[in-house]
Amino acid sequence: MSNPTLSLSELRSQGRKPETPFQARSADGDIITMSRLLRVLPGKRFVGEARWRDRLVLAKLFVARSGGRHWARERQGLDLLHDAGLPTPDTVGAGRLDGGGYFLLTEFLDDSLTLAERWSAVEALPSGDPQALDILRPAFALIGRLHAAGLVHTDLHLGNFLEHGGTLFLIDGDGIRRVRGSEGEQTRQALNNLALLTAQLPLAWDYCMDALVVAYTSEQARWNPDREILLQAVGQARARRLAHFLGKTLRDCSQFAVRHTASLFSSLVREEQELLSALLDAPDAAIAQGALLKDGNTCTVARVDVDRRALVVKRYNLKSPLHALSRCWRPSRAWHAWRAGHCLAFYGISTPAPLALIEERVGPLRRRAFLVTEFCPGNDLLRHLSPGREPDAAEAAAITTFFDLLFRLRITHGDMKAENFLWHDKRLVVIDLDSMIQHNSAIAFARAWGSDRARFLRNWPADSMLCRWLDAHLPKAR
Repeated sequence: MSNPTLSLSELRSQGRKPETPFQARSADGDIITMSRLLRVLPGKRFVGEARWRDRLVLAKLFVARSGGRHWARERQGLDLLHDAGLPTPDTVGAGRLDGGGYFLLTEFLDDSLTLAERWSAVEALPSGDPQALDILRPAFALIGRLHAAGLVHTDLHLGNFLEHGGTLFLIDGDGIRRVRGSEGEQTRQALNNLALLTAQLPLAWDYCMDALVVAYTSEQARWNPDREILLQAVGQARARRLAHFLGKTLRDCSQFAVRHTASLFSSLVREEQELLSALLDAPDAAIAQGALLKDGNTCTVARVDVDRRALVVKRYNLKSPLHALSRCWRPSRAWHAWRAGHCLAFYGISTPAPLALIEERVGPLRRRAFLVTEFCPGNDLLRHLSPGREPDAAEAAAITTFFDLLFRLRITHGDMKAENFLWHDKRLVVIDLDSMIQHNSAIAFARAWGSDRARFLRNWPADSMLCRWLDAHLPKAR
């Protein structure tokens, strides 16, 4: 059976999961056979492994009405990289599709890995770990070469670096721009671009920035950023990334699947959609069949095993009609916990992965809500830590790093009982994020931090060795 050849209108209507293989025809009659899709922007773009003139290629099909602009920028960006002698896959074909739209073909680097894939194998290691540094240094050196050539990449993330045969390649020419303007403006553009790359890393890596800057300056001597100015720029870039990402957690996109009807709002991690479909259709039944962890007036929590995956389902109950009335106009506690969990994960702070949010609704009014997360099997700190001893080296590092990060980020938890902190795999994992706040006001943060800190210390006798150690090592509100 031959592969279907899709027209432009058919390409635009394929949705997120088109069946492969399929074919597209160029304006001059060539056939591009898409065999494996790597990225799909419905109605806009397809990126994947393809065959063209008996050659294996990476094909990008631009099918949106505005696709010509992106196609032209992609071609121009790849040309700029080639002209500067920077490693990027060779362009082997480009042109118009039959009936409209555009295509761009580059060499397919078989057996390659993105830097994001390589990073995933080491991201759990402590910041500054030599193995992790060995993966990051080439990327910072390559950006140094990019800036030395008078170019920046406006979409710098670890997925836009590709390692193949011992060489690190830059991809996605759409983001390549020339550095223009006065000397001061060029310096600002280079600094912000370096900050954008650094902001892709967990916050704890800010302490190891010097080693990465050395790799960057080894390839160019024009811009040697001041550490404090760079840190400030990284903070601003990270805040912009976080705001953009949290917005995505509540709208339908490539990462999240969102349903919004008159009686329901739900958002879930798209790649978990198949696993969670039955649970989300009947969350009460899943809780009833699971292992009950907590059964309170305001919330019910159960461990639920789905396809050998251990999950936690938390239902936020309505105690009374008055309680229901007080909650109906506000985002639910599940909504807050959903965003808080993604916020902590974004910053590299360990918390069980948030997988799904459900809010029952009557029009604009909210009713009960559910939150689904991964299950963490660790022991809580009340059981794990002994009041009669100080934390060992691994525990001390995890505790101080965790509280230092929260302090830097102006984040307070709101319920610092020791049961909300789990020790698992030599890491401190925080749960129960319903009341977490990231403060804009320094005064409000200092007040809330002091309360959080005092509550955490009260988990152990005030005269115990552990409590005295914690009091000496946790940041104090200024």
